[in-house]
Amino acid sequence: MKIALPSRGNMVDEHFGHCEHFTVFTIDGARRITGEERVESPAGCGCRSNIAHTLAEMGVEVMLAGNMGDGAVRVLQSQGIEVVRGCTGGVRETVEAWLTGNVGDSGVSCAQHHGDHDCHRN
Repeated sequence: MKIALPSRGNMVDEHFGHCEHFTVFTIDGARRITGEERVESPAGCGCRSNIAHTLAEMGVEVMLAGNMGDGAVRVLQSQGIEVVRGCTGGVRETVEAWLTGNVGDSGVSCAQHHGDHDCHRN
């Protein structure tokens, strides 16, 4: 299985659509990390890019993310990728926490996007 995280450096990026890159971890049958790679982030809004398709073709099944809008959630889910929002911290630590059942979806999406695509919470 593969798990992707929108990343800035080695940290989970708080905004899916503007991350530097995606960190993709390969997980074996014993739920251990066996590989790590970076996928360049496309320019522009994440939900309007081809990143969901690209990640799905790579075998990504789970997206551990900070914040993202409903459009991005729908696009990822349409590609068969489970979305877990509300993640923070180091990317490797976040995956390890998810693998042990200590990370769950916050259920909170970015409420709206304005022209600058900053996340605004109510």
